[in-house]
Amino acid sequence: MSQTGAERRAVVLLSGGLDSATVLAIAHRQGYRCHALSMDYGQRHSAELEAARRIASALGAVEHQVIPISLDRFGGSALTDSSIPVPEQAGEGIPVTYVPARNTVFLSIALGWAEVLGARDIFIGVNAVDYSGYPDCRPEFVAAFERLANLATKAGVEGDAFRIHAPLIELTKAQIIGQGSALGVDYALTTSCYQADATGAACGRCDSCRLRAEGFRQAGIADPTRYY
Repeated sequence: MSQTGAERRAVVLLSGGLDSATVLAIAHRQGYRCHALSMDYGQRHSAELEAARRIASALGAVEHQVIPISLDRFGGSALTDSSIPVPEQAGEGIPVTYVPARNTVFLSIALGWAEVLGARDIFIGVNAVDYSGYPDCRPEFVAAFERLANLATKAGVEGDAFRIHAPLIELTKAQIIGQGSALGVDYALTTSCYQADATGAACGRCDSCRLRAEGFRQAGIADPTRYY
């Protein structure tokens, strides 16, 4: 059930952070009816889900679903296991803030919803430049998942192909901020910090905070982040 023109639908993964807000704005500008999808996966705080709700409303999503999946039952990441400290200095290799299989799980759920909706476009805000070393933020991963999507679904087998869009994949954080600002994204609504407090205020020390702050500095745009 392909859709064209004003009827085109897309599922947009929306974490509540800077990147996913920009992607939602891009998809909306491209004329998609955007169905935003967030995951309550047992992350350290709920502030980013509150941010996702604000962003979905502000950027014109026609629907916003929050799906509980409890990856904290497995742990294995500083973002899902409070006994693992969030690092404040970049280290070598894949950091402890990597959540095993997170983007594979998220895209799989997005794929299922997209097939039900009749949407054939899925947007994700992964980035391979300022990406903290996560293996599931690379172009190779996105391309592989698109192949999987078209092998593993009724729509794909019948020739109604899915496309996985990662419009930020080759951009720096500064370029992302510049593009989002031009699209009217209010970054004060977003939460990027790995250890934000209950109000969404950021620590200013974790890897995500440092990348975000440097992005605003390089873009020459005032950083609206609230810090505690």
